[in-house]
Amino acid sequence: MNSHIMPTYARLDVTFARGEGAWLWDENEKRYLDALSGIAVCNLGHAHPAVHEAICKQSATLLHTSNLYHIAAQEKLADALIALSGMTNVFFSNSGAEANEAAIKLARRFGHSKGIATPTIIVMEKSFHGRTLATLSATGNEKIQQGFSPLVDGFVRVPYNDIGAIEAVLHDNTSIAAILVEPVQGEGGVNIPDADYLVQIRRLCDDYAILMMLDEIQTGMGRTGKLFAFQHSALIPDVCTLAKALGNGVPIGACLAHGRAADIFVAGTHGSTFGGNPLACSAALAVVETLTKSDLIAQATQKGDAIAKALGDKLKTTPHVVAIRHLGLMIGIELDRPCGELVTRALEAGLLINVTQEKVIRLLPPLIIDTLQINQLVDTLSTLIQELTA
Repeated sequence: MNSHIMPTYARLDVTFARGEGAWLWDENEKRYLDALSGIAVCNLGHAHPAVHEAICKQSATLLHTSNLYHIAAQEKLADALIALSGMTNVFFSNSGAEANEAAIKLARRFGHSKGIATPTIIVMEKSFHGRTLATLSATGNEKIQQGFSPLVDGFVRVPYNDIGAIEAVLHDNTSIAAILVEPVQGEGGVNIPDADYLVQIRRLCDDYAILMMLDEIQTGMGRTGKLFAFQHSALIPDVCTLAKALGNGVPIGACLAHGRAADIFVAGTHGSTFGGNPLACSAALAVVETLTKSDLIAQATQKGDAIAKALGDKLKTTPHVVAIRHLGLMIGIELDRPCGELVTRALEAGLLINVTQEKVIRLLPPLIIDTLQINQLVDTLSTLIQELTA
């Protein structure tokens, strides 16, 4: 296809023209079941009435003023997120990478306030935090880092779900200012840690007086069966980043802070031209209100359990399935071989999925997916897996 767009994506040969709920239609009116939600973005599905109404209403009055002035929708959204999370305050950006950039800057400024000359952040193997230079440096994926050296210094990497490795670094390195971790690794292969993993990290951060920073870009906004994934544990992080599903397709990111992290940024230390503008915040408010005034988040647990169990039943005689992992509607099916071609096969069958880490089929269906759509998803995908591994 002739295009003046930089070839940064190996795009599939399809263009979608419209969407409704869990469905998308291409230019030829072929219908697809979206089990990816724009990579965990459209948790409320496509063309959700509440989001549509909020965007239309706000666009008819005011799109942008800049953060030189008070923004009513931004303040209302901040109040809602703080009340729901137990955090203290929030900085709004336009994306997850920018939210994580804010977290990294918070950690560095915090470290300097403690007299650390070179503040360092503990990050995890197989993590993903963004594509900007700092978030790329924090990410545990050498493949996407290639060609972009010199990377940003100030990160030390340990295996995911390994408290002992974190303790060893903290014991030997006095420059650590923070730990940055995903409650569930999405791009890393839907890796779900031990139940007490985050609790143990919280304990270590308290013991060493450093920041606990959670990247909830993919896990947040109901995806795992809680509004925030950290709410599966009895803890509050010092920093929590959001994006993706917060705007249901309208670009917005958020960096929430609490406790020792809440007073680090002051006027002039960080900013964003577009961050938290009236349009984005109005859309996000509609998302938050829809999620919290319904049982969609609780249903994410039930629906995720149903999908995982049904896939397990369908694939129990398929020896090439290594594991089926899930937390809420964040689901990974690991095979014993590369399976990237399943993405194209599924597209041909009218199903949108993703493969990460070469061998893990990742499912991120919208929270509004219904029983008939779940059955179609399970039947189509299990058949494709069986055909691939036959």
